[in-house]
Amino acid sequence: MAKRILKTRLCDMLGIEYPILSAGMGPTLIGENTGAPVELVVAVSEAGGLGVLGGSGFTVDELRDAIREIKRQTDKPFGVDLLLPKKLSLGGPLESDTIQEIPLRKAIKELPKPYLDWLHKVMEELNLPDTNVTLKLNTTTMRPKESVQVCIEEKVPLFCAGLGNPGFMVEEAHAVGMKVLGITGNAKNAKRMAESGIDLLVAQGHEGGGHTGRIGTMALVPAAIDAAIPVPVLAAGGIGDGRGLAAALALGCVGVWVGTRFLTTNEGGALEVNKQRIIDSADEGTRVSTAYTGKTLRASLNKFHQLWDESGLDPLPFPIQVLISSTLQWSFIEANQVDYIGGLAGQISGIIHEIKPARQVLEDMVEEAVDILTRKLPQTVITK
Repeated sequence: MAKRILKTRLCDMLGIEYPILSAGMGPTLIGENTGAPVELVVAVSEAGGLGVLGGSGFTVDELRDAIREIKRQTDKPFGVDLLLPKKLSLGGPLESDTIQEIPLRKAIKELPKPYLDWLHKVMEELNLPDTNVTLKLNTTTMRPKESVQVCIEEKVPLFCAGLGNPGFMVEEAHAVGMKVLGITGNAKNAKRMAESGIDLLVAQGHEGGGHTGRIGTMALVPAAIDAAIPVPVLAAGGIGDGRGLAAALALGCVGVWVGTRFLTTNEGGALEVNKQRIIDSADEGTRVSTAYTGKTLRASLNKFHQLWDESGLDPLPFPIQVLISSTLQWSFIEANQVDYIGGLAGQISGIIHEIKPARQVLEDMVEEAVDILTRKLPQTVITK
């Protein structure tokens, strides 16, 4: 069979073959392998899409090393995704510029007393072991300005802000030939980001895994397109096969930003227990909660959600809440209490039934979308 052609103006903008980007997924937990590691980035880019590195799990130095490793493995375009919190106030030794890392069990001692008391209560009642995971204090999330500068110095083809508005860096990025992408969950923010000068916008619906908003993809995308004109828009949330890709193009998008489906690949960096939870999931097998990061985040449904709800505590600001969730999740993992374990995942989990190579996922998506657009729609839809 001849190689399929599926091209939009996004392909010309980024120098890629297919309008498919793998989302720059970061880790759910401190110390976890990033959800979108180098291997996934390379696989997607080599297959004709654009792989995006989930940079939030790296230290600043590790980020530079990962970017250079991607360049060693492929000459195809790629992206880097970072989280840009508005402010970072950790308190105590966690704000030190001299301390590079600290045991997680020591870091949680900085938590407010009600949270620390609850954490100790849960660990005692469930007979959980202490975790030996180390908290790195020089991660890209803790050092966003330095991390952005690394991306500019390395001339990353596409910078993606998984959280926050990257408009402040557009001029400097453009000066070295980079494109800049932002992500939104509502039309108001779509307009604000477009006016900041970004090149591309992802409209992520409520269905999406990880940090997500309140508006469904089908309603959000047209509104975001209208608000962001003339900035091109990609769709995200609930897209995991060629049907979702074809639908996004029909809505007026230039491409798609795909997370959960690429997370559940051979190269996806999620813990195996979290990949399996996605495979085993039904369409109602995810939950949006502030339990993990302090911000609304969709993850595979598990007993940790209920545990946090019953605490009666308000979430701590991002990223402090991650100290709590990571402490418990690693303890659950070490104790093999899988009912309490669950990573980032979107509602599309319900149609994902196997772990495949990233290249196959992308090729299947293109094949199905092209078949819908060139054969199925003309056969089933009468137009005049």
